[in-house]
Amino acid sequence: MDKVLGIDIGGTSIKAGMFSTEGELQAAAQIPTGEIVSEADFALVTEGLKKLLEDNGATVEDVVGVGLDVPGPVDNDGKVGMLANIELDPEGLQAALKRTFVRANLAFVNDANAAALGELWQGSAKDASSFVLVAIGTGVGGGVVTDGKIVSGAFGAGGEIGHITVNRDETASCGCGRQGCLEQYASASGIVRVYKQECAKRGQEPVALTGPTDTLSVFNACRAGDEAAKAAISCMCDCLGYAMAQISVIIDPQMYLIGGGVAGGFKLFAEELRAAFRKYCLAPSVSTRILPASLGNDAAMYGSAFQAMQG
Repeated sequence: MDKVLGIDIGGTSIKAGMFSTEGELQAAAQIPTGEIVSEADFALVTEGLKKLLEDNGATVEDVVGVGLDVPGPVDNDGKVGMLANIELDPEGLQAALKRTFVRANLAFVNDANAAALGELWQGSAKDASSFVLVAIGTGVGGGVVTDGKIVSGAFGAGGEIGHITVNRDETASCGCGRQGCLEQYASASGIVRVYKQECAKRGQEPVALTGPTDTLSVFNACRAGDEAAKAAISCMCDCLGYAMAQISVIIDPQMYLIGGGVAGGFKLFAEELRAAFRKYCLAPSVSTRILPASLGNDAAMYGSAFQAMQG
């Protein structure tokens, strides 16, 4: 029986799923990795994948596709550009996988694009031909789908919506080196940063935070009536709604899906985000739906598998 592997590459481990060609996730496993730059590292990955198969009644000969997502630009030819927060030799890993899975088509895809493809294949966008996935985590990523196909761009930077400029007066620098990017206000780290600023304005102490991306505590503070937390979430909604309105005059998608870790608080800010979008968008786009993504942290794994089946 033909199988497809979807591999979500992280900084300290990879999450691998074994799928049927119809899109059923049949088994999954985490493989500790760290750097993936040497033959020993590549062997760790391939042996982990073989064990996943063997533990679930499959063999390497059953695998017809292997898809991998990476945190960086990937162009339309599958060439990986710069990689953030990960040490990976994509060409070396690709060669090792080809030696192991001789029947398989191999594909690399950007992680946010992979999540979008996952939602298209088996998630909230299953019946949509055009949509934008907004992945809100430590940063803000995006996956743009038009006519059922991902938009990677000529240089792999398509969908980098976290770097839309939403505040031309900002003096602090974004991680990309520019100022006023959406990511500085709408990411997990951005929400916490703005919350602390709002607390300072009001002369109040922030609630206890577990780290610089602890939006859960900020969301809980908002629910408890913390005005600084409410202001931070309003800032996030305003900036994100503005950015989405700019995307709509170019792409005009049927829907936006909100994914990533921050999506756990979607019910808290959904109506405010929708109102912000309607405030800024061109009139024909006012009916655009804004919904939560449904596949959670498995979306990129699904999308990587789907990309591998596209040949």
